[in-house]
Formats: sequence, C-alpha cells, structure tokens
Amino acid sequence: MIARRLVERGVRCVQLYSGGSHNDNNWDAHGDLEKNHTHHAGATDQPVAALLTDLKRRGLLDSTLVVWGGEFGRTPVISPVAGRDHWPRVSAAVLAGGGMKTGQVIGATDRLAGEATSRPVKFAEVFATLYHNLGIDTRTATITDLNGRPQYLVADHAQPLAELVG
Repeated sequence: MIARRLVERGVRCVQLYSGGSHNDNNWDAHGDLEKNHTHHAGATDQPVAALLTDLKRRGLLDSTLVVWGGEFGRTPVISPVAGRDHWPRVSAAVLAGGGMKTGQVIGATDRLAGEATSRPVKFAEVFATLYHNLGIDTRTATITDLNGRPQYLVADHAQPLAELVG
C-alpha cells in the first residue's frame, strides 16, 4: 500500500526489499532451502499480486514499471556443502506494467535451469529495457566515470528487449 501511495504522489522510483540481514533468514540462504523459500515466497507472493492488481485497478500499471528479481541465479543442483550457490548463467525476473507487452515468458532453460536453451537474455538488455521505459536512449546517453570519461549506461550498446517494447 505504501508503494502504491508513493507512486500516486509522483515518486519516480520505489524500492521494496524482502528479506533480512545476512545472518537472518533471507533469500540468500544456502541451506534449509525448503523452509527458507517457502517462508519468503509465502510472504511475498500475495503482496506482489496485490500491488499489481491495485495499480491496474487505479489505472497506474501502464505508467508504472514493476521489476521483481535479483542479481544472480542459483546453481541448478543442490550441493550438500553450499546448498544452492550463486549461479551467473541463468536467472529469472518478473517485469510488469510500464506500457510493456507483458504476459509472456522470454527464453528457456534446460530441465535443470542450468543453461539457457533458447533466447538467452543478458542483464544489459534488461537494463536497456528499463532505461527505454524511463525515456532514456542508451545508444546516446552517457555518464562520466571517475576519470572524466563518458561511459554508456549499458554494456555493448545492448538494445531493449524487442519482445517487451517492440
């Protein structure tokens, strides 16, 4: 409800965090996975659905971009030592609203979710999509680095995901 109220009042960026400190029961658990993820999925599933429903009901979803994800995936096989460790090759995210063409799955993995098998999506493409929805052209927009040199916002001149914005 607070996130929706902030959006209604014109706040341009709202971040919601789900979890606890690194010593607390959080999403970045490497052990006791069933208990941990059952807890966190149960605590976030309904509120995220309610936020999306509320934004749509109030006519705000088309102008509000909602991103639900993390910075990496998890190993496809559970290790007895590390549980499911960090895995950079496959990750998942949910993008909703923002005037995008939603209601689709982009890309696929093997049966273990370890390797992309079709339409791999790079993080740079996701960022290019987010910037596009904010009205920022990543082909021309730069920021100045600490050495005074201009740097593009996304790597390799990545383009927005055509499936979402095209």
